[in-house]
Amino acid sequence: MISAPVVAVVLATNRGPDNPFLEAALRSVAHQTLREVELVVVDDGSPRPLDAGLLPRAPAGTRLLRTPGTGPSAARNAGAREARGTLLAFLDDDDVWEPERLAAHAEAMRADPGLVLTYCRMRSIDADGREIAPPDQAAVTTTADVFRRRTGVMLPNSVVRADAFRAVDGFDESRRLAEDLDLVLRLAARGPVARVGDGSLVSYRRHGDNATGRHRALAAAIRDVVGDRRTVALRHGQDELVDALDESQRANDRYAAWSAARAAKAAAAAGRPVTAVRELVWALRFAPGAPGQWLVRRLHRGREPAAARSA
Repeated sequence: MISAPVVAVVLATNRGPDNPFLEAALRSVAHQTLREVELVVVDDGSPRPLDAGLLPRAPAGTRLLRTPGTGPSAARNAGAREARGTLLAFLDDDDVWEPERLAAHAEAMRADPGLVLTYCRMRSIDADGREIAPPDQAAVTTTADVFRRRTGVMLPNSVVRADAFRAVDGFDESRRLAEDLDLVLRLAARGPVARVGDGSLVSYRRHGDNATGRHRALAAAIRDVVGDRRTVALRHGQDELVDALDESQRANDRYAAWSAARAAKAAAAAGRPVTAVRELVWALRFAPGAPGQWLVRRLHRGREPAAARSA
């Protein structure tokens, strides 16, 4: 049994033992080079419940909780309440970690006790484990960098200090999407954030069941989170953060328009023109300024020296 865990890993799932990716996720925790690790698995209302005998790849001492299908935020909060580690990491049931992942975070956060959150580089893989997008997470230098979402600081590639997580009351259980962005922004408002490691330490799996596939709902959820943080920053006279959040909203508009255009193209290719038109109409209503933003960015990019464009 683990006596003094440094990192508590919370894995919340609602897909039960039939999840084809769960074994690889559990194995990646068991193979961590950092030994002071505990794992709390939260079965959040799976159709066929997990039991201890179905977790053969989990590290020794793994605890299994059951919640009645309350959603990912509530399930993760329940797991975090059971955790004893001084640091918290949240593993999705379809992602995998490199063996040195937790050690890199723990070392950085031991060296700098002021850090409330660290993140690492993360690549995207498909259902079969093939890389479909290399890591692109840059290092942030200010809170404003996090607020403008200059780089990908997300739940899958973050480790947070447990006392800071509790100080902000964990995940907002009223949010069904973008709850990780909301948590990251609330934590970043409390203290410094830093990147650890050089190469990719997390493989984020993209497949048909990802929440990121629901682009309309996700874009709306991001807009709500960023808007709420902007209200708080405005109330406290934090002009730099307000400007950063405005930039984040513009980025979300571009994401929404791009996602809708991609969905419209796919629908048209599949012989569903009405669906394609609906996607484009939604994009124009949700983000009417996105085409102009895209054009300005393209023109600005075109005026940059070649060396700057390739940086």
